[in-house]
Amino acid sequence: MSSARSVIAFVGLNFEARIAAGPGVHVVCREVAADLSAPLSDAIKRGCRSIISFGIAGGLAPHLRPGDWIVASSIIDSGRHKPTDAEWSRKLLKTVPGAGFAPVAGVDAPVSDPAVKREWHSKTGAVAVDMESHIVARLAAAHDLAFAAVRVIVDPVHRSVPAAALAGMRPDGSTDPVAVLRALMAAPSEVMGLMRLAADAFLARSSLQRGRRLLGPGLGQTEVDYAENAGSAGGSGLRDSGILSGIGGSIPHSLAGEKLLA
Repeated sequence: MSSARSVIAFVGLNFEARIAAGPGVHVVCREVAADLSAPLSDAIKRGCRSIISFGIAGGLAPHLRPGDWIVASSIIDSGRHKPTDAEWSRKLLKTVPGAGFAPVAGVDAPVSDPAVKREWHSKTGAVAVDMESHIVARLAAAHDLAFAAVRVIVDPVHRSVPAAALAGMRPDGSTDPVAVLRALMAAPSEVMGLMRLAADAFLARSSLQRGRRLLGPGLGQTEVDYAENAGSAGGSGLRDSGILSGIGGSIPHSLAGEKLLA
């Protein structure tokens, strides 16, 4: 299929890539230390003029639960708010019933401590956090692309991510079973936490799949949108629909310096 009318879907995990794939979508999966310039340049040269951050996220706001959808009103990158495309975000909100509209933070490393999540929400206003959305915002600015972000909550703000889960996370987002078992042998009490995380992940994945079917070809962008919205990211004119939450991601160094990790 030609990429002439495709949206670039930027994801961090292989299962997110499989869900995002479909007509009108050119999937790029982030890999640690990988050079993104080649696949992105190829997509742009073939006509892609829009990019979306797609996948799961960690919750920062108190009322969000696993499976809740968030359409980002802006991306917070090192303390700066970068508004998403207004028309595209409006279409996403209309398409996915019950989706919230609020800022999402993009970070570089997992956030697993509930106290840190709450402080992050208090300091920035972000309701969710992931490890790709800030990259999407930067790429959109660099290449004059319309951009949006949709995220489904995995871990709610009150729940910590077990150390065994973090120990078993490979750089590409897949799980290393041996590392998980080794961590559980050192801390058997984390078994229940891992079981809760698995249940939350199942809910989030199922919700992501349902929402993806609703979004259809182009993930909410139409042929007309490509002409009208290219390079139009910014100034949404939409209001945040209250405080929502996101996913365990990472804290930018600028805010870590503000004792968010203390």
